[in-house]
Order: sequence, then structure tokens, then C-alpha cells
Amino acid sequence: MDRDPDTSPTTAHDPAPDGNGSPYRVCFVCTGNICRSPMAEAVCRAELAAHGLGAAVVVDSAGTGSWHVGEEADPRATAALASAGYHRPGDAGEHEARQFRRGWFDRYNLVIALDRGHERSLRRLAPSPAHAARVRLLRDFDPAVSDPDDLDVPDPYYGGDAGFAVCLKLIEDAMPGLLAEIERDLDQNDRAANGGVNDPTEGR
Repeated sequence: MDRDPDTSPTTAHDPAPDGNGSPYRVCFVCTGNICRSPMAEAVCRAELAAHGLGAAVVVDSAGTGSWHVGEEADPRATAALASAGYHRPGDAGEHEARQFRRGWFDRYNLVIALDRGHERSLRRLAPSPAHAARVRLLRDFDPAVSDPDDLDVPDPYYGGDAGFAVCLKLIEDAMPGLLAEIERDLDQNDRAANGGVNDPTEGR
């Protein structure tokens, strides 16, 4: 039986409470937080670092269910990341699967679902319509996707290495669009913090 997301015990890997001056926060969510969402987390962190935004954005991942809570990322996921040159989320034992909780919505600017089932579950879990609006579908950020029935990153768990390679490719294809969205949000936040006044150094 799944644990209640509101009463599950806090772990050292849970997100820190939000507060003034907190960085922009993104959480990728799949089913068990051992395959798709850790892969998306690793790719997003790499892309943010490459764009000079690594210090401005905190990236996490979680699952909709508690089946794998406390486990490391699937070795096939970490192998696919390593073969593509990404940091393996299992390195140094830093990945520990978690279940996304209702109380976490206030801590994230974006909650990115890996498929439409996750999207529905997260929006049902959200405490308000405003919180539900923070839930986005990853492949919605891929401009090459034209079929509304082709928006899922398929679960590779029950397949072989090829499925993880496909999963990684779909994540990579959506990442530029997601980063553009994050950059727009960061820019809007900066303008709001400056009272709507443009940064005089912009464009230099």
C-alpha cells in the first residue's frame, strides 16, 4: 500500500522549505523515481550548468508512488546517462528515490511530469488550482511533438537498454524548450525584484 504523501517521514533528501531568496526550483516526477525522473534530473542539471544557470536553479526528482522509496536509480538508467556523458545520479550515493508529497507544491516553481498519468496524479494531488498549474508535461516543451497522443516518455523499466536510450533521447529533445521557459521565468522574477526596471547590464 502506498504511503500518504502528506504523512510520509521526512528524509535528508527531501526539498528544503521555500523562503525569501530561495533559488528557482524544478522537480521531475515519474512513477517510482528510479528511471525516467532521475534521468531528466541529470540532463536538466547538465544543461543548466552549460548555460551558466547551475547556481540559479535547484533540480530534484520524485515519484508518484512509494514502491521504490529509498532505492538508488536503476543501473540501466545510470548506464544510459554515463554512456551519453552525463553525471550518473547514483554517483556518491546521492540519489534516493522519494514520493512526491502534497506539501511540496509550495517549494517548486515547476513540477514536470514524465507522462500524462503522472500529470493527472499530480494535478489531483495539488492543494489548489494555482498549485496544479505548476504541473507541466515534459514533452510539451518539445516543439517537434505534434500529436497530442504522443506526449509520454514511455516507461523503460520492463524493457532492455534500448528503451532507456529512447527515454534519454526524448528527455534531451524536450530540454531546450524547458530551459527557455525557466530562463523566461528567471528574467520575470529579476524584473519583479527590481520593481519592473530592466537591468542596465542586459545585452552588453
